[in-house]
Amino acid sequence: MTHYKLTLAYDGTHFAGYQVQPNQRTVQGVLQKALAKMAKVDHFHIDGSGRTDSGVHALGQVVSFDYPGNIPVEAMLRAMNSLMPLDVEILKAEIVPATFHARYSATGKRYMYRVQRGRYTDPFKRLYTGHFPYKLDLNRVRVALDDLVGTHDFSSFAASGGVITDKVRTIYEATVREDVAANEVVFEFYGNGFLYNMVRILVATLLEIGTGRRDVHDFLRLFEVKDRQQARGTAPASGLYLKEVYYDGEQSLR
Repeated sequence: MTHYKLTLAYDGTHFAGYQVQPNQRTVQGVLQKALAKMAKVDHFHIDGSGRTDSGVHALGQVVSFDYPGNIPVEAMLRAMNSLMPLDVEILKAEIVPATFHARYSATGKRYMYRVQRGRYTDPFKRLYTGHFPYKLDLNRVRVALDDLVGTHDFSSFAASGGVITDKVRTIYEATVREDVAANEVVFEFYGNGFLYNMVRILVATLLEIGTGRRDVHDFLRLFEVKDRQQARGTAPASGLYLKEVYYDGEQSLR
């Protein structure tokens, strides 16, 4: 058996998320079907760095698996891409030690969230951005982002349905930039891990801070109350991208 690591990108619009579900089209299901065909077996299992929900995209999702035989990485890359639908691309294939696990070996992740500005929803961006038509004070947003950096209890930002009880996470970087040409605001969050829907809830809260509907330091209060109902909103899945996954010896340079 040879242990492989694949890095891939996908458009999540027509997937019911990453994780295999009965009678649903999923990213994991597409990958496992392709590998089963290559290996000439009935079933194949891969491990992903984490789940993405229905409609969420990825620029750098990572999976790992054992494969019977030893295919050169370039051949693995070509073979897998030949079997992929048009909304998935394998970006890189690597042979890694058997101890490597796409999820448990990860030391950090970076997510990006794109917000389309403008009064009306752009029909050509509706599947790839969130939409926010209101006036936004980015100076207030940047002040609030500084409060996110560090180790905090994110219980107020974890959607119901998650199975993880420890809600403490560390955010290393939290930034926002304005893409004037695209008429978008782009958020990025780099941390050691993220809870179910956490980034989408953070973005919704930041947008409320940016409009003045919340105090600029409201994150500090929300960390203390540990109450999901007080954070309220969740930004649409369409604007969220898993941008990169980091492993031992790797650092974010962005």
